Amino acid sequence: MDMMAMAQHFLLSAASRTTSLRAIYKAGEDAAYATFCAMRWPETNGEAVCPQCGNHETYKITTRRKFKCKGCAHQFSVTSGTIFASRKMDFVDLLAAIFILVNASKGVSMVQLSRDLDCQYKTAFVLSHKLREAMAQEVQTGEVLQGHIEIDGAYFSGHIRPANAKVDRVDLRLKRHQTGKRRVVVALRERTGRTLPFVSMSEAEGVALANENVCRTATMSADEASHWDALHMGHHVDRVNHSEIYSDHGKHTNMVESFFSRLRNMIKGQHHGVSPQYLHQYANHSAWLEDNRRTDNGTLAQLVVSNAMDAPVSRSWKGYWQRTP
Repeated sequence: MDMMAMAQHFLLSAASRTTSLRAIYKAGEDAAYATFCAMRWPETNGEAVCPQCGNHETYKITTRRKFKCKGCAHQFSVTSGTIFASRKMDFVDLLAAIFILVNASKGVSMVQLSRDLDCQYKTAFVLSHKLREAMAQEVQTGEVLQGHIEIDGAYFSGHIRPANAKVDRVDLRLKRHQTGKRRVVVALRERTGRTLPFVSMSEAEGVALANENVCRTATMSADEASHWDALHMGHHVDRVNHSEIYSDHGKHTNMVESFFSRLRNMIKGQHHGVSPQYLHQYANHSAWLEDNRRTDNGTLAQLVVSNAMDAPVSRSWKGYWQRTP
């Protein structure tokens, strides 16, 4: 075979491989699109329902993957009015991002996610926060906690690196030497159910949060911190002195400490620090992972897709970059 024939053979083989890859990607994109439709309209097995008038009779605009209502002539897509509204990424990439996020038990860095999706860092950053907002719908349901509840708080963010020379170092415990970015995550956790986190300025605010989010008939466990003394006024509370023992014949806060361990590993191990502005979303993400830790990845991905299809357009993360007020 001469050089010209070899070149032609190589080009034909490359073209054939490219065509095959395109066909495979299109098949994957169609399957991902069908998944989103099924999650958006489960009551009609993926058949479009007009979000404006509720009419089930629609036309398909196949060239743009949109629908048109026969009743009110409103045009919409499968992501219209959801947290993925105005999306530009392919559905297969959105589905890949969801699988990557739910597969990471301690979260995934945005640099890694942007590389896996072959997109910009800020695109991955916004997309992941949209997904965390969808997850938060399962965490922050507004329902009070029942049964036996563990309560505790942990400090995050606001770390100040000490000066190099010892003579230049200051007492970082003093308020004038702090950044003002340090926050407390107060967590309430049912021993057989949900984890409910809140971000506050001090751990003592957890008493008001408990009074608002815990059923009056529930029992509670807390550590020896004096601000938890006020919980005894409305609940039966078991106390454990951590300076002496971690668990005292069933009296412990090990479940809520497990949540804090996951959140610390997420922030320190993956994100290497987060802004107080976004700490509540990372806390909700960690709580969702903790509550669903025994669920298989396929079911977790379906839950996130379903939540994303139910979530409204994000006011904080609309578009491809964060909108400032």
